[in-house]
Amino acid sequence: MNDLRLTNTLRLMQSADQIKARLSGDFASVHGLSVNEVLLLMHLEQAPLCRMSRVELAKRMHLSASTVTRMAAPLEKLGLVSRQADSRDARLAFVVLTDAGLEKIKEARATFAKQASYVFRDRWSDTDLEELSSLLHRLIADAPGNLT
Repeated sequence: MNDLRLTNTLRLMQSADQIKARLSGDFASVHGLSVNEVLLLMHLEQAPLCRMSRVELAKRMHLSASTVTRMAAPLEKLGLVSRQADSRDARLAFVVLTDAGLEKIKEARATFAKQASYVFRDRWSDTDLEELSSLLHRLIADAPGNLT
């Protein structure tokens, strides 16, 4: 007997992998960034004051805090993010989106939109897209920091 929950979960995972693979080439060649680096910048863009702690970024990206630290280091060298110490707790540091990072994410968003149009171009009506959007929103409704 076919379990649709398993089938749909596998299809979602395969779809995500396929989309990431398509984006990976464009993000690397056009913007010099990985998919995860773009997602990190997008999370910062949506955060209050365009800043988040590494721990909060890790939660939202489903990564470890040390992975976020390793991802942020080259972005800091590129001037896309900066580090900001908490005035109340010296152990806490924030990752802050810089003006250059904000500009880079706007450029990457255009690439993202172009690829998204390719993903859905031939097989999806506007009604299909609205229904899919609603279903996916329900699936991730309780997840912290959903990107839009």
